[in-house]
Amino acid sequence: MTNKKQFFGLFATGAALAAAHFLSARTATKKPDAPATSYDFIDAFIEEQMQKLSIPGLSLAIVEGDQIVHLRGFGRARPGGEIPNPQTPFFIGSVTKSITALAVMQLVEAGKVELDAPVQRYLPWFRVADPEASGRITVRHLLNHTSGLSMMQGQMILTEMDDCPDANERQLRALSAEVLSNPPGTKFAYNNTNYNLLGLIIEAASGETYSSYIQRHIFDPLKMGHSYTSRAVAQQNGLAMGHRYWFGYPIPAPNLSIPVGSLPSGQVISCAEDMAHYLIAQINGGRYGDAQILSSRGMDEMHRGTAEIVVMGESLGSYAMGWESQVTGETTIVSHSGIVPDFGSVAALIPGQMKAIVLLYNANHAMIKMTFDEFGLGAAERLAGERPSKTMFGWSPWLMRSMLLIPILQFVGVLATLKRLERWRNNPEARPSRSRMWRQHILLPLVPNLLVALTLLPMLSKMRGWIQLFMPDFSWIARISGGFALIWSFLRTRLMIKQLNKPRH
Repeated sequence: MTNKKQFFGLFATGAALAAAHFLSARTATKKPDAPATSYDFIDAFIEEQMQKLSIPGLSLAIVEGDQIVHLRGFGRARPGGEIPNPQTPFFIGSVTKSITALAVMQLVEAGKVELDAPVQRYLPWFRVADPEASGRITVRHLLNHTSGLSMMQGQMILTEMDDCPDANERQLRALSAEVLSNPPGTKFAYNNTNYNLLGLIIEAASGETYSSYIQRHIFDPLKMGHSYTSRAVAQQNGLAMGHRYWFGYPIPAPNLSIPVGSLPSGQVISCAEDMAHYLIAQINGGRYGDAQILSSRGMDEMHRGTAEIVVMGESLGSYAMGWESQVTGETTIVSHSGIVPDFGSVAALIPGQMKAIVLLYNANHAMIKMTFDEFGLGAAERLAGERPSKTMFGWSPWLMRSMLLIPILQFVGVLATLKRLERWRNNPEARPSRSRMWRQHILLPLVPNLLVALTLLPMLSKMRGWIQLFMPDFSWIARISGGFALIWSFLRTRLMIKQLNKPRH
């Protein structure tokens, strides 16, 4: 949940992907008020942000020490339905990665996995395009996102909707043709595939399925009775209805396809109360009640940021193991956010104060992801007693709405062109000179039309599936407006040249 200080061109593919997961660190000063025994100030902040961001429903949990101190639901779990309760399940997105990392660390402490062992020790078939690099990628590299696999590859795998039991392995065997973006262990690059590979390592080392392992070794001891790895089971137990934003307005998305093969990287389902149990163990050295799910030393290792997150030459904190670490004011916040097309989450630990917070909400969109992350960080800062940092991406909802201006402006442009042509037909003498016609009415209007076409249409090639899932409104704008801009560029030019060649008298 690191806060990005730069927004790399909303319509540039790399930007949308890089921005999907990190917000850059921000400075802050101590907040003088906010009583420690009341959470009304956080509730008020959440209600305000939900209204601004049109969030249908949200579930909140706050823990201090080994106690749940605040649980509350906001909005509606489904259209016209109930307020989310502490047991209402939500998809938690990439917060799942911390669960996968925890499972790996349990196996490390059980002597079944070594952090610096090559992935091929546990998955002998694992290959990337470079045979030598294939043998140098370690378990630790996967946990820290320093394997060398590219961010884009990790996003594209989310469009693989294969629901067969062996979907994860079959998808990852295809990495044999993948060219690494960096040598293993050298640079941070967020990639869902890293954690899908960890899911297979958990299975190979434990002899259990990923679902069975986290149920027996994490959910059961932490008494997470409303956490699931199956959407069908979660639906039977009141799964909230997800929503996808269309031009800033949340539209229900029932039964949206999910990438079963990406379960270890972002498809776990949980609720506020269960996540509170999980966070208690995180800030109490691996202990919840009588259960010790990991040693205190192991938990510290999970939270210790080691892979520096650098964007455009600027350090934005560091990635640990399923968590990101940053300093806000005088406070270290260890956090992670999650996004699936129709749900989102933010979980944040404040280890120095023995506090933690989780927000689960039932709507999402790639364009608003950074705004949601600022929202979650703002809640964590308030809990920590830090003065909230200045928001940088509050304009994202307006950006989503403004996409409608593209087809509107195109329609206005067509009407203006047709009106101008009709005027020239009725009064040929009003037509500009030949040179002015070429400059002002043919070449100059051609530029914005081709710019729209050449900007939008290429995004529907390799990235088509991802954009359709995470930005459905933009997907349609790109198809309709991009296609129309290309056709209208030629048609308008032809009409203008035809008019140009007509005699004045």
